[in-house]
Amino acid sequence: MRSRDMRLILTKSVSALVLSCALLAAAVAQEIATVTMVEAPLRVIRGSTVLRGAEGVRLRAGDILESASAGFVQIEFLAGTVTALGPSTRVLLLRTGGKGGEPTQLVLLSGWLKGETGADSGAYCYASPLLAATTRGGTVLLHASGDAAAIFLESGSAHISKVNPDGRLAQAEATGGTFFSRRTGRSMVSNSRPDEAFLNGMPRPFRDTLPSRLSRFPKPVAAARDHEVSYAEIQAWLTMPATWRRGFVERFQPRLRDAEFRKEVEAHAKDHPEWNAVLHPDNEPQTAPTAEDSQPARRR
Repeated sequence: MRSRDMRLILTKSVSALVLSCALLAAAVAQEIATVTMVEAPLRVIRGSTVLRGAEGVRLRAGDILESASAGFVQIEFLAGTVTALGPSTRVLLLRTGGKGGEPTQLVLLSGWLKGETGADSGAYCYASPLLAATTRGGTVLLHASGDAAAIFLESGSAHISKVNPDGRLAQAEATGGTFFSRRTGRSMVSNSRPDEAFLNGMPRPFRDTLPSRLSRFPKPVAAARDHEVSYAEIQAWLTMPATWRRGFVERFQPRLRDAEFRKEVEAHAKDHPEWNAVLHPDNEPQTAPTAEDSQPARRR
């Protein structure tokens, strides 16, 4: 074999190896947490597909988790933070922490969430459409329903925030043992202890420290595919604050090939106007020509 042919083969082999390593690294980088306990079925919406969650399944930024009506779920992040979800809970793993110190952010649409963040875990933001807590070392319990939200900062410190309609946070610092609540259209209220309704509704496992189980799952478990997501399954996510649903059009656009999904998106277009561009691209306003565009082309 000529040396030129050998060099070509080696070049292609190295390129293929580099590409494979890059793809593997990208896949690993996407994994931010592991499901370490599941009681009752768990649904994971990844991309536009509904998966059946199980203990040992690795989670990625963008995953939506939904626990069953009698369920309890525990997930553990790579940095050590342990988070639990109560019954009938819906959570979006919105993003991982950035190099600039941005917090890892979880959005609780409804249900119960408990987060135990250690001092070495980095910043975590647990947000709902009404209230949010950002901590670098604290235990946070958060409950959200359609028109109300409540946060109990069990220990440590956190910035407790009123969430504006655009998703931005207006923060105030708080220390452990403080309780905050808010209803739609009203101001945030703080108290020295949780109210009776919060204590009575809190899932029993939330009363204790969440023990780590991560070491039991050294190898990832594959999540089984269930079905392609329907509009009804993501409708509430498509209408939450706009800053939290960025990228949802691109994410769920392939489902427009399904006639029923497209029909529902059309019927609720006023609730998420960002879909108009892909639903009716011909109706999008065209960019007006500039004065320079209207000049005759110069001869060269």
